Amino acid sequence: MKYFTKEVKIALVAIVGLVLLYFGMNFLKGQSLFASDNIYIVEFDNAEGLSGAAPIYADGYRIGTVLDTKYDYQRHVIVARADVDKALHLPVGTTAEISTDLMGNSRVNLILAGTPDNLLKPGDIIKGAVSEGALGQVKAMVPAIEQMLPKLDSILASINMLLADPALANTLHNAQKITDNLTVSTRELNKMLADLNQRVPGIAEKADATLANTEKLTGNLAALDLAGTMAKVDKTLANVETLTKTLNSREGTVGLLLHDKGLYNNMTATMAAADSLLVDLKAHPKRYVHFSLFGRKDK
Repeated sequence: MKYFTKEVKIALVAIVGLVLLYFGMNFLKGQSLFASDNIYIVEFDNAEGLSGAAPIYADGYRIGTVLDTKYDYQRHVIVARADVDKALHLPVGTTAEISTDLMGNSRVNLILAGTPDNLLKPGDIIKGAVSEGALGQVKAMVPAIEQMLPKLDSILASINMLLADPALANTLHNAQKITDNLTVSTRELNKMLADLNQRVPGIAEKADATLANTEKLTGNLAALDLAGTMAKVDKTLANVETLTKTLNSREGTVGLLLHDKGLYNNMTATMAAADSLLVDLKAHPKRYVHFSLFGRKDK
């Protein structure tokens, strides 16, 4: 035990700490601690945003981690070492692309080829590219947004002018008054409907009585001898027609009286003579009436 001096113990603790720090860093980077994964080389013409420890996904599932990146000054490409789960076999033709979310986090997506019979070997090169992703879509929208800004400013200015116009306040005030009036009208209408609902039973009773009277009147009309009445009406009309023909004919007393012009003239002359006689009677009554206490007549 003389070999485990205080200095040796400190050294052993430091070594264990370094080992734990190494494995801890690899664990935080997403690397396997005890299993050896397959290492592939991914080359990018542009690796904007990509850094070591970036996750690698295939079909939306994380299958590895980017170990490190470096720039090849001779070929002018960025070379990244990809640590991929050895359980995943990459077909020949598989490509990789860098995508960045709105928060600026980058990851590598492996696009698997459809040739499972021909597989890549560890250390083979995979062609990589940069995907526009969400940020790319935002960048594509920037020019359109810049063109819309002047129109938005104009629209906002128009809205501000509209809001500052007193007519809008008056309109809103009138709308409030109209709303209040509608509320009052609705209340009155509800009251009227309530009153109507209360009166409906009485109205229904009167309607029933009216219908009963109508039914009774209909029964009385049905009981009348309409045929006999119509026969009497026809007979009366026939008598009227006969009388009219008699009056229009020149036969009979009434016909002669209405159509004989000589009779009319005689009657006119008679009436004239009677009128003249009455006038003379009024003017000289003594010529026609003689009255005396002694029986003497005037001459």
